[in-house]
Amino acid sequence: MTAERIAKSTIHPSIPHHLQDYDAERRAFSWDAARSALDGLPGGGLNIAHEAIDRHVARGAGAKTALRWLDKQGQPHDFSYAWLRELTNRFANVLGTLGLGKGDGVFALTGRIPFLYIAALGTLKNGSVFCPMFSAFGPEPIHQRMSIGRAKALVTTASLYQRKVAGLRTSLPDLKHVLIADLPCEAEAPEGTLNLQTLMDHASDQFTTVATVDEDLALLHFTSGTTGRPKGAMHVHGAVTAHLATARYALDLHPEDVFWCTADPGWVTGTSYGIIAPLTIGATLLVDEQEFDAERWYRTLQNEGVTVWYTAPTAIRMMMKLGADRVRQYRYPGLRFMASVGEPLNSEAVVWSNGAFGMPFHDNWWQTETGGIMIANFAACDVKPGSMGRPLPGIEAAIANLTEDGRLVFVERPDEQGELVLKAGWPSMFRGYLNEEARYRKCFVGDWYLTGDLARRDEEGYYWFVGRADDVIKTSGHLIGPFEVEDVLMEHPAVAEAGVIGKPDPVALEIVKAFVALKPGFTANEALRLELLAHARKRLGAVVAPKEIDFLPGLPKTRSGKIMRRLLKARELGLPEGDISTLEENK
Repeated sequence: MTAERIAKSTIHPSIPHHLQDYDAERRAFSWDAARSALDGLPGGGLNIAHEAIDRHVARGAGAKTALRWLDKQGQPHDFSYAWLRELTNRFANVLGTLGLGKGDGVFALTGRIPFLYIAALGTLKNGSVFCPMFSAFGPEPIHQRMSIGRAKALVTTASLYQRKVAGLRTSLPDLKHVLIADLPCEAEAPEGTLNLQTLMDHASDQFTTVATVDEDLALLHFTSGTTGRPKGAMHVHGAVTAHLATARYALDLHPEDVFWCTADPGWVTGTSYGIIAPLTIGATLLVDEQEFDAERWYRTLQNEGVTVWYTAPTAIRMMMKLGADRVRQYRYPGLRFMASVGEPLNSEAVVWSNGAFGMPFHDNWWQTETGGIMIANFAACDVKPGSMGRPLPGIEAAIANLTEDGRLVFVERPDEQGELVLKAGWPSMFRGYLNEEARYRKCFVGDWYLTGDLARRDEEGYYWFVGRADDVIKTSGHLIGPFEVEDVLMEHPAVAEAGVIGKPDPVALEIVKAFVALKPGFTANEALRLELLAHARKRLGAVVAPKEIDFLPGLPKTRSGKIMRRLLKARELGLPEGDISTLEENK
C-alpha cells in the first residue's frame, strides 16, 4: 500500500531551505526581483556564461571548484571557476577566429567530456547559439537537427565524426567547421576537420563577453512531435533568471553544494540544470563520463560528497531492481536532497527511495519548451508519492479543456482531468520553434501555453500526471517522435507502411515498438525483422530505434491517410478501441 504522503525532510535542519513557506513565497515572488539577483554584464545586458562563470571570479571565488569531472576510470579532474573562465575565453576566441559571431549556430555531439561544457559556455560568451545533441543519435536525427538549425560549427570527437557525421558533410552546406575535441595538441585531425586543442592552445585567454541582452537567442533544443520533423525550441539569455530561481526553489541548491545532475547535456535537463543553474548559483558541478552503473553511482555519491542529486526515473527503477541492501552498503552523510525528472516517477519508487536512502526522491515536471522546472515537490514540503508537486513561485498553472471553437474552459473541481496549461511570462519560456511560427502559435490560447500533457489537481493544489495528449513516446527519459522512426523504416525497400507506438515497460517507462506492412514480393519472417531492426538502429541510434517490430497486412488509417497510432496501441495492449468512425477499411 502506497503511503499517502512523506513528511518533509529534516535530515539537515542546519541548512535553511530556500522555500520555507510555500504560500507566502508565491505571494511575494516577482520575476523582476528574481532578475535583480543576477549581476548583468559590466556594460549592461545579460549573458548566461557571464552569470555562470565570470561573476564568481570577479567576486573572489575563482579558486573554488566549478566542475569536477570523473573520467571513465573514475579519476577526478577539477576545474576551478578561474580556469573555466580562461578555457571558455579561449573557446570564444577560437570561434571568433573562425568567423563565427552573434547568432551563429554551434552544435555539439560528444559524450560528457570537459570540452562539451567549455564549448557550451564559450559559445554563449561569443553571443553564438549553442545546440547540444545526444551522442547516441544516428546519422539521420543528427542530419535533421543540423540542417534545420543551419549549424555553422560542430564540436565532436574523432570517432563520432567518422561514424556519424563525415558522410553528411556534402548535404550540410552551412556547416563550415568541425572541431575535434579529443585529440592531443598538434595531432592530425581527420580530413576536413580541425584539432580543437591546437586551436585552444593558440588562442588568447582574454575575451570580452559579447554584449547580449535578455531576449537574444542563446540555446536551441530540439524536441520531437507526433508528425513532421523535430522542432527547434528557441531559448534566450534571459532564461538564466528562471534557471537560478527554479534551482533554488525546486532543487534547493546553495553555493556550498556538490551537485550531481546525471542527465546528458544532449537533452534540455543536462543543459539547464547540468550546466547553467548550478554554476550560476556558484555550486560545484559533478560530471561523470561513464554511463549508468549502480555500484559506481553509489560509490560516487559516497566518495564525492554529493549533497544534491538530480536523476531520472529510469535509473531509479533500475536501482530498485538491485534492491535496497545494495544502497545501504554505502554511506552518504552529505546527501540531503534528491530529485527526479524526465517522466512521471511512480509512487512505489518514491516510497522505496525513502526507505533505501532515508529520504525520498522529489519528482518535478517541466518540458523542453518551458526551459526550466515548472511544478515540483519541494524540500520543505511534504511529498505525495506519485505527484508532480505544486507550481513554483512565479508559475501559474491550471487544468483546462479546449473547446471545438478554440476556447479554454478551466476545470475548478479537484481531481477532474484536463490539459495542463501554464500562463505565459516566465523567463525561460521558449520564444518560438525555429522557422515554424504557425506551429508555435498553435501552442497558445491567449496568454496560456498548452502543454499537451493531461493532468489533474487535487484539493491541496498538488498536480498529478495522467498521460500525453499526443503520441510522443517517453523512453528512459527521452522524447521520441514516432514520425522520425517511421520515416527511416519507410526507407527500407521492403516497407510499405510503418506505425510506431510506445509500449509500456517496467524500466524504461515505454519502449519504441513498430508495426510494418510490407510491399508485394516480400515475406514477413524473422530474418527480415532482424534486418529492419538493424537498419533502424544504424540510422537512428540505439535510443530512438524500435526494440520490437511486428508485421501486419495493413495499418489502420483514417480516411485522410493518417495512421491511427492510438488504435495500434489499443490493440497491442488489449484496450478499448474508442471512436473508429474515421477508420479507413483495410482491404
